Amino acid sequence: MNLENVMEQLTVIAVQYGPKLLGAILVLIVGSWVIKVLSSGFGKMLDKRNVNASLTPFLKSLVSITLKVLLVVSVLGMVGIQMTSFIAILGAAGLAVGMALSGTLQNFAGGVIILIFKPFKVGDYITAQGHSGTVNEIQIFNTILKTPDNKTIIVPNAELSNSSLTNFSKEERRRVDWTVAVAYGDDLNKVKAVLKQLADNDERILKDPAVFIVVSSLGDSSVNFSMRAWVKASDFWSVFFEMNENIYKTFAKEGVNIPLPQMDVHLRNNN
Repeated sequence: MNLENVMEQLTVIAVQYGPKLLGAILVLIVGSWVIKVLSSGFGKMLDKRNVNASLTPFLKSLVSITLKVLLVVSVLGMVGIQMTSFIAILGAAGLAVGMALSGTLQNFAGGVIILIFKPFKVGDYITAQGHSGTVNEIQIFNTILKTPDNKTIIVPNAELSNSSLTNFSKEERRRVDWTVAVAYGDDLNKVKAVLKQLADNDERILKDPAVFIVVSSLGDSSVNFSMRAWVKASDFWSVFFEMNENIYKTFAKEGVNIPLPQMDVHLRNNN
């Protein structure tokens, strides 16, 4: 093969594949710029939604890599490289890995959903999946709870994102309920006045809505009052416990009787 034949073949190849190669290079350059713009816009969207700072770089990288892989596959197809077999192998491998890590992937998806939609945040007290505690950390796969007695509970994110939960810290205000038992024969109006005075003296109890005090039931050995008051969520437990103590002490001073359970026994002499 002489030089003339070589040049002739190179010319044929250049004419046949040159436009495709130039088009592929142009698509690669423009596509890379578009991916950069899209990744930047996606990052700004995450910032506006106040997505967790540790998750934002990961999601941006995931989107960028996915788009780049699609771009490379498209460019290789433009220059005539058959990608059908390669894509089939890649798909099969992805399916196998996905099935093997299905639980882990569900937890990952659950973590993303939690961080985006924020049913709870770090510092909230929640009850879910039979566990209660303060959210200490939201990780990609798990959420870490701390119980009041300082136990650590690790809950998979898939369960938290796909089931019901109770968030006690979501609202700024919470209602505190007390059930107070007094003896039969005590002055009911006096009991109401004492409870109302105790509530009015506690500055942590909100004035609106007003404190609600009623006779809720007539028990076997007591008249039961229900008292309901609204407080800031952060004051809930302190108000609840201190009011219990104040009720006991004040009832003792005011002569209001808190009855013990009792049973009347009648004996009959049939002789």
